Amino acid sequence: MQISGPSAFLAFLAACSISSSDAFTPSALRPSSHGIASISSSPKHIRQRGGQFDSSTSLCGSASDELFVRKPRPPYIPGQIPDPDYVRIFDTTLRDGEQSPGATLTSQEKLEIARMLAKLGVDIIEAGFPIASPDDFAAVKQIADIVGNEVFDDGYVPVICGLSRANPKDIERAWDAVKGAKFPRVHTFIATSPIHMETKLNKTPDEVVEIAVNAVKFAKSLGCNDIEFSPEDAGRSEPEFLYRILSAVIEAGATTLNIPDTTGWNMPWEFGNLIKSLRENVKGADKVVFSTHCQNDLGLATANSLAGALNGARQLECTINGIGERAGNASLEEVVMSLALKGNDMFKGGPGTGKLYTAINPVHITPTSKMVSEYTGMVCQPHKAIVGANAFQHESGIHQDGMIKNKSTYEIMTPESIGLMRGDAQSGAGIVLGKHSGRNAVGTRLRELGYDLDIDKLNAVFERFKQVAEKRKGGLEDEDLEALVIDQAGMSNMLWKLTGLQVSTGMSGIPTATVKMMGPDMVERYVATTGTGPVDAVYKAIDSIMGVAVELESYQLSAVNEGIEAMAVTRVSISPKEGGPNDTPSIHSQSGQFKNRKFSGSGSDTDIMTSSARAYVSALNKLLSWNARRAEQAAAEALEENSHSNINSESVLAQQMEVTEVSP
Repeated sequence: MQISGPSAFLAFLAACSISSSDAFTPSALRPSSHGIASISSSPKHIRQRGGQFDSSTSLCGSASDELFVRKPRPPYIPGQIPDPDYVRIFDTTLRDGEQSPGATLTSQEKLEIARMLAKLGVDIIEAGFPIASPDDFAAVKQIADIVGNEVFDDGYVPVICGLSRANPKDIERAWDAVKGAKFPRVHTFIATSPIHMETKLNKTPDEVVEIAVNAVKFAKSLGCNDIEFSPEDAGRSEPEFLYRILSAVIEAGATTLNIPDTTGWNMPWEFGNLIKSLRENVKGADKVVFSTHCQNDLGLATANSLAGALNGARQLECTINGIGERAGNASLEEVVMSLALKGNDMFKGGPGTGKLYTAINPVHITPTSKMVSEYTGMVCQPHKAIVGANAFQHESGIHQDGMIKNKSTYEIMTPESIGLMRGDAQSGAGIVLGKHSGRNAVGTRLRELGYDLDIDKLNAVFERFKQVAEKRKGGLEDEDLEALVIDQAGMSNMLWKLTGLQVSTGMSGIPTATVKMMGPDMVERYVATTGTGPVDAVYKAIDSIMGVAVELESYQLSAVNEGIEAMAVTRVSISPKEGGPNDTPSIHSQSGQFKNRKFSGSGSDTDIMTSSARAYVSALNKLLSWNARRAEQAAAEALEENSHSNINSESVLAQQMEVTEVSP
């Protein structure tokens, strides 16, 4: 039977969802089914966690909401998984992913991403590195207190994890941040490779083992019963030393052993053998869950993670879009879809039957990917697997011919299975979005594109839509709408707003910019400056008004489509000047050094100068908001310390008075 059209496909996919592999097989490769007619095409209003899943979040109006029912998973127990075929997905987008240069996120952005990760169904969310700064602590605590207690109707709630180095101060800070969650976890680590121990730590192997054991014991003494331990740079560590230190931390109380290929050094067969040897030689290995954390320096992070799963690892650490330090991490969407498509028959040899599966709901992959891309400013390369712009595009004539005849000739999965509604042009109903379009039409198309915006964000995007549509003939394309969403993503912490801009430039004149801005005090200010070019002049004027001193790390300008009226998208990355008024030092989780954060911003408009200015203001607002929150947190901590000090002083005074009264 031939299945065509997104609605028919989604209904059929729901009927076949009992098989993890069949659920992602293109329709032409699946057997005929008579169950389609019995599946209602109207939304069932599946309600989960305060109504987040309802008809408004449907992929398309006539699609069955059966797709949004997450798969059953074994009950969460620290240190063990009742079903040996189940693979836990540990997402570290908010920790390792945020360590990418320019990817600094605000607390609100982190909370929204965490909620999206919960909707996606990840088992563990590593929410951050609490000791890094007061803002990082507050963000992790907020996620633990909110997302870590939002239980879905099926009983699922994500584990919330905080990272710490192997010292009491870090561990206590991490525990204080996550202990409010229903399932809190502390993740502590110390380097174990010879080069790290000798040159970075200046510690002997005996000292490293002692530090690791004491760290786990201290975490346990605080009341934490879910402790993850990582031997940093395990991929270059001596196996015998790993056997020793891992056996010791298991005895001390560790429940998950994460094996990081920190530098992306290992080959898949090499890393797989490492996992196998650890499971065979570490004392107490049957009492813990083995995990992988693979960096992508050689482009092998996903392959190494899957090799770990083949050899018994039952937790895989990854990030959305594969973002992270240097070349990034294993990509969640690649790992998850590989297991969905091949987990049924390609992982035999480890524990269990070898039919591996996760409880990830892949229809939320695309919107989660877009959210992370927008908030971090880190755009996926077009040929990125699963979520890249070209992942389901076909330009070759031979490919196009094959797709017309049978989509499975060149697609091993459907875009609909990851939440990307290919549909028909113009929303499948001949709708052209122009200056006369209403909020409902814009909101409907955005939902079809994977953007489930709340009312405030939709209103903000719609306002910008109207401004741009007034200048455009022929309406806005999907790419234009997405550019507007990206533009508004950086405006959630808007202290300063661009209200006017005029630029004069040319071959014979000096580039001059007049900028008008509205500040937090609602007073409008304007400045005129000159520069080496029009963008330089605009940015100098903005610096002068906002009172900042920053370095422009990167500047990218691109058109989202073709033509003279194309929408321009600008992305910038900034960092504060050291010693300047906006210095933002924070502790790096691996090096332990203080370094200034980088902040990214994006903006869009049909005018490239306006687009450039909006992107720069977005990045500066992030910087100022981050500094403001850090100052508030520091003031609160100082106030708390003073109150404790006053209480102690009063106690000492009272004791002195008692002594005076009873003295002869």
